[in-house]
Amino acid sequence: MNEVALSERPTAAHSSYWRRLDHKRLVRLLPGLGLSVLLALTAMQLGTIGWLASHGISALTAAIALGILVGNTLYPRVAATAGVGVAFSKQTLLRAGVVLYGLRLTLHDVGQVGAAGVLIDALVVTSTFVLAVTLGTRLFRLDRETSMLIGAGSAICGAAAVMATEPVVRAKADHVTIAISTVVVFGTAAMFLYPALYPLMPHGLTAAGARAFGVYTGSTIHEVAQVFAAARSVSEAVANTAVITKMVRVMMLAPFLMGLSAWIARGAEHRSGANRAHKSSIPWFAVAFVGVVIFNSLGLLSPRLLSAATTLDTVLLAMAMAALGLTTHLSALRAAGPKPLWLGAVLFVWLIVGGGAINALVSAWLP
Repeated sequence: MNEVALSERPTAAHSSYWRRLDHKRLVRLLPGLGLSVLLALTAMQLGTIGWLASHGISALTAAIALGILVGNTLYPRVAATAGVGVAFSKQTLLRAGVVLYGLRLTLHDVGQVGAAGVLIDALVVTSTFVLAVTLGTRLFRLDRETSMLIGAGSAICGAAAVMATEPVVRAKADHVTIAISTVVVFGTAAMFLYPALYPLMPHGLTAAGARAFGVYTGSTIHEVAQVFAAARSVSEAVANTAVITKMVRVMMLAPFLMGLSAWIARGAEHRSGANRAHKSSIPWFAVAFVGVVIFNSLGLLSPRLLSAATTLDTVLLAMAMAALGLTTHLSALRAAGPKPLWLGAVLFVWLIVGGGAINALVSAWLP
């Protein structure tokens, strides 16, 4: 009996140690988490204001703006206390938000745009990202991480894609903020420009018709909110097709991240001469994102539960955005200069002209 008692003591002590450790870690996380969630909820309220919503200013955009404001004024005084929780929001909660983002998509969305829509999205995503990395590093002499982030945001879904790509490229907070600022500028410009492009469709910009312009809009504008705002300015029919096309484009985020991770790993092996697989770089959250999309396609969640889950997802992503803003210094943005904006401008022109050409060619090949 004494032997049993003695053998149980280390186990009890070990369990007590981990309970104390978890409690201590939770206490350290709370200040930063509290600050992040406060900024996130404030941003979500701002996102409901009619004027901001109509101009494509989403909760995520508002969250990073608030984070930058607080990060460069009040946050340095509490950074020592809140830093752990802010880092947790920027990293762990971001990945959780990307996974839950899959609840906004279903496999049925793919079927609605057809093979032509899927091919258009794939070609736009691939060509835009390759162009961004090539021009960003060679012409504008930007670092590879910033070029990749701007390319991902322009190619797929704006700020959300930038945030999802950050763990794969392991970029600094300043690089992420520069990329998000760049794609927000040109995505906002697209909301006002695209409705003016609709009358030009019969002149060869892309195939004529509301559905064709909806596919064009959804496949080339940065953010989901910006796609809806631009397309709704033309007609409800254009908006319906545009949003579905955009959501299929968002669905390509997962294979994009997996491919990018493998490409970066292979490049690292080549430079170092090491013969080892970089398996740890595979973004598990991208795989989980696909799993959530498939699960959501089964229709097992009630509308009420699905709405609550997507609201939670918005909170998590807004917390990550706010945390990113808190750790961004304006001096870094000034040091970046105009080069990121020049790259964003070139990609913006490519999306309008090159994206239009891709739409026209694919539509002619796969009517």
